[in-house]
Amino acid sequence: MFEDFTQTRVDVGEAELRVRHGGSGPPVLLLHGHPRTHVTWHRVAPLLATEFTVVCPDLRGYGQSSKPPSTPDHEPYSKRAMARDCVALMRSLGHERFAVVGHDRGAYVAQRLALDHPEAVTHLAVLDVVPIGDALARCDAAFASSWWHWFFLGQADKPAERVINADPDAWYGFGPETMGQEAYEDLRRAIHDPETVHAMCEDYRAGLGTDRAADDADRAAGRRVECPVLVLWASGDDLADLYGDVLAIWRDWAGDLRGGPFESGHHMAEEAPEELAGELRAFLAGRSRRDGTP
Repeated sequence: MFEDFTQTRVDVGEAELRVRHGGSGPPVLLLHGHPRTHVTWHRVAPLLATEFTVVCPDLRGYGQSSKPPSTPDHEPYSKRAMARDCVALMRSLGHERFAVVGHDRGAYVAQRLALDHPEAVTHLAVLDVVPIGDALARCDAAFASSWWHWFFLGQADKPAERVINADPDAWYGFGPETMGQEAYEDLRRAIHDPETVHAMCEDYRAGLGTDRAADDADRAAGRRVECPVLVLWASGDDLADLYGDVLAIWRDWAGDLRGGPFESGHHMAEEAPEELAGELRAFLAGRSRRDGTP
């Protein structure tokens, strides 16, 4: 995997991140979701590296990145904290301005990065999410039934870690068929580490509290993403079923918006890597034919 990429560890001040980077051209940061590691991008990153400098970290708490101690408010696992890591990482690699692509939980980090550090982000692509604040504000029985894990993982007084650590393979229930054997082995090492499982739960606990508060504060203040935004959601997932017009939600957050459904299951980078790389190349180069107008 990741032929011609460099793997290293980078101290970003509050955490130490495992990182792969390679290619040449304008820099783009790829952020994975739960419970993945940066290896979820192993088919997409080389395709982008022909035109871009590609940087793929394990987010703090995930994979082989460090797990900072948490606090009662779970702020060390907030998307704001993870966004700080990303800015420090990219600066350490010599990139003051860069594009960012996030999937799943990584998309929340990417959104927060664009809101908190607009001077650093040239383009934002978010895959298969609406903002955390919007998701929770619109929560109904359908959301609670489909996305119940948000609330289970988010409980601090009845820790989900005990359930997951009893049998991580049964809990996550995936295999190498779609992602490939090497990627599966990397992910399996992560989910069998109790410290990683705890950190991933802390991510969800931060989501229900400090992350939602950050989104709500930005909405109240009228803050929006200043750079071009691409939103893609998987046709094989339930985002459209839950929200109907997904772009309508994102229009409250971005003026320069485009996007639409993407033919794939939830794990786009593993299931449809060539198509996803094509969408991202077109967006980052200003050639996207996606239209975000109503």
